[in-house]
Amino acid sequence: MITDIELIVKLILVIVLGGLIGLEREKSHKPAGMRTHMLVALGSCLFTVSSINYGLDAGRIAAGIVTGIGFIGAGTIIGAKGQIKGITTAASLWTTAAIGLLIGMGEYFVSLVATCLILLILLLDYLVKKWIK
Repeated sequence: MITDIELIVKLILVIVLGGLIGLEREKSHKPAGMRTHMLVALGSCLFTVSSINYGLDAGRIAAGIVTGIGFIGAGTIIGAKGQIKGITTAASLWTTAAIGLLIGMGEYFVSLVATCLILLILLLDYLVKKWIK
C-alpha cells in the first residue's frame, strides 16, 4: 500500500515531468501541449497506483493505458495534402504515459532519465535545423 506522502510525491513529480515534455510541445505550437501531457502522465500514474493499491492486475492496467493513449495519440495525427503531421506529438504522449506508469510503480530514477532523453529527442529537430543553417 502506498502512503499518502508517497502518493503526493508521485503526483507532483508526474505533473512536473509531464509538464516539461508538454512545454516543449507547447513551445513548438503542437496540438497537444503542456496541460495535455500533464493530464496523460497524471492519469497513467493514477491508474497504476490504483492497480497497486487495490491488488488489480498491473499488466492489464498497463496494457489498457498503452491502448488508450494510442487512441488519444491517433487524434493528434493529421493527414492533409500528402503530408502527415502530429506523429511526434502522438509519440510524446505515448512516452509521457510511460513516464506516468513508471512513477506510479515507484521507478523515479528511470522516469527522470527517460524524461531527459525524451526532451533531448524533441530538441533534436531544433538543433539540427540550427546546425544546417
